[in-house]
Amino acid sequence: MIRDFFKTLIKNKKSLSGLVLLGFFILVALFAPLLAPYPPKTDRVEHTTLLEENKGDPEVLSEETEGQNREKSVYTVTITQKYEKTTEYFPTRAKPSKDHILGTNHAGNDLFSQIIMGTRVSLFVGLATGLFVTFISLSLALLSGYLGGILDDVISFVTNVFLVIPGLPLMIVIGTYVPMHGVLPIILILSLTSWPYPTRLLRSQVLTLKNRDFVRASKMIGERTSFLIFREILPNMISIVMSEFFTVSLSAILGEATLEFIGVGNITVVSWGTILYWAQANGAILMGAWWWFLPPGLLIALTGTAFVLINFGIDEISNPRLRKR
Repeated sequence: MIRDFFKTLIKNKKSLSGLVLLGFFILVALFAPLLAPYPPKTDRVEHTTLLEENKGDPEVLSEETEGQNREKSVYTVTITQKYEKTTEYFPTRAKPSKDHILGTNHAGNDLFSQIIMGTRVSLFVGLATGLFVTFISLSLALLSGYLGGILDDVISFVTNVFLVIPGLPLMIVIGTYVPMHGVLPIILILSLTSWPYPTRLLRSQVLTLKNRDFVRASKMIGERTSFLIFREILPNMISIVMSEFFTVSLSAILGEATLEFIGVGNITVVSWGTILYWAQANGAILMGAWWWFLPPGLLIALTGTAFVLINFGIDEISNPRLRKR
C-alpha cells in the first residue's frame, strides 16, 4: 500500500512538480560547498604570485682518459623562488557583477555563496523538524486514539493546552531564554510549538480507522495490538501523515526565517533567515539593494510552493472526489 501511494504520488503532475523542485533544493544543499564560489563568511581572497625563480648553472670539468680529452658536466642546481602573497578585500554593499553574482553585504561577504550555503541550513531545519514532529505526533496519536482511557485523557489535555497558546509568541519567548548555539535549539523550539495540531488531526484519523470493519475483524480473530496498529491502521494513514510532514516542514522553514529575521535565533549561522535579518538591519530596502533581500525571500517562497504542490497531489490521491475531477 505504501509503495502504491508513492507510485501514485509520482504520477500526479502537481506532486511531481513539487518533488522535482524540492529535489533541486536538496541537491543544492548537498553540494553547497562545491557550488559556492567563496566561503560564506569570508570578505577577502588571497593570491600567490611567483615573482622570480633562479637556477644554478652547470659546472664543466675536464678530464683526460687514454689520451683523449673528455669533458664531464657536473650539475649543481640551486633553485631560488620568490613568491608574493596579496590579499584582495571584497567591496561592501557591492552591486551584482561578474565576480559577485548577487553582490556583497555590509561585511563584504558574497551573497550568492551565503544563499547557496543557507539552503543547507534552512532545508535541514525544515525537514528535520518535520520528521521529529511527525514522529512525536504520530506516536501520541496512535497511543491516545487506539488505547484510549486515562492515557487518552492526559494526552488530549496537554494537546488542548498547547493549542490555545499562540505559536509565534511562544516561540519568541522560548527563543529569548534558550541559548542559541547552532541550529539544534531552533529545531527543538519549532518542534515544541508544532506538534499539537498534527497530534489532534492524526488522533481523529486513528479513532475513525479503529472502528472500521476490517480492524474489528482482525481484532476478533485474535491479532495482536502491534499488528493492528502497524499493519491495519498505520498503512491507511500514510497519505495524511505525509501531508502533515510537508505542512510542518513548510511551517518550520517559515518559523526559522521568522525567528532569525527578528533576531531571536542564532544570527551567526548562515541561513536564508539570517540574510534577511542583516538586510533589514542595514537598511537594504531603503537603499534599494534588491539583490540582498529578494533572492532569499524568493527561495523561501519557492520552497513553500514545492511543499504546497506535493500536498495538493496528496489531497487528490487521498480524496476520491478530487481524484475523479
